[in-house]
Amino acid sequence: MAKLANFVLFQLGWLACVLGGAWQLPWLGTALAAAIIGWHLRTAIRPRQALALILLVGAMGAAWDSLLVNAGLLAYPSGTLIAGTAPHWIIAMWMLFATTLNLSLRWLQGSYWLAAAGGALGGPLAYYAGQQLGGVQMPDPQAALLTLALGWAVLLPLLASLAQRFDGIRTKYAVSQAWAGR
Repeated sequence: MAKLANFVLFQLGWLACVLGGAWQLPWLGTALAAAIIGWHLRTAIRPRQALALILLVGAMGAAWDSLLVNAGLLAYPSGTLIAGTAPHWIIAMWMLFATTLNLSLRWLQGSYWLAAAGGALGGPLAYYAGQQLGGVQMPDPQAALLTLALGWAVLLPLLASLAQRFDGIRTKYAVSQAWAGR
């Protein structure tokens, strides 16, 4: 049930962030993402580890999206606080995405080729959907989508690995059982 709730809440938060950015209401998505992240941390068994993962993923996402903005591959209609950087709502979305890594996307851990393939496909599709909703613009869609595919093919396996290291969700008992089964 927690995995399903995590999946649904992420989708709602993603939509709120994208539509908030598209409709010039960027704080709407950021606020909802913060509320979902707060709930996630309240339910985490080890909230400090969960928070470390969320902050690390947020920093990585801020750097990645800012790089894409500076390269002229992406442009955001609202929510940018510092010129040339990713808007706050996309960073909130990255942090929200971190909450899925040890719940609804836990199955990617240990399957790094699958994570790379999923990242190469899912990353660009998410940005393409965001473009269709007006939350992001791609001046050169082919170059942007190719860059996103390559970047996400590297990022998602890395994020899955970090999620194993900073797992604030799994109980000690479940960890010992998983190791005993190996």
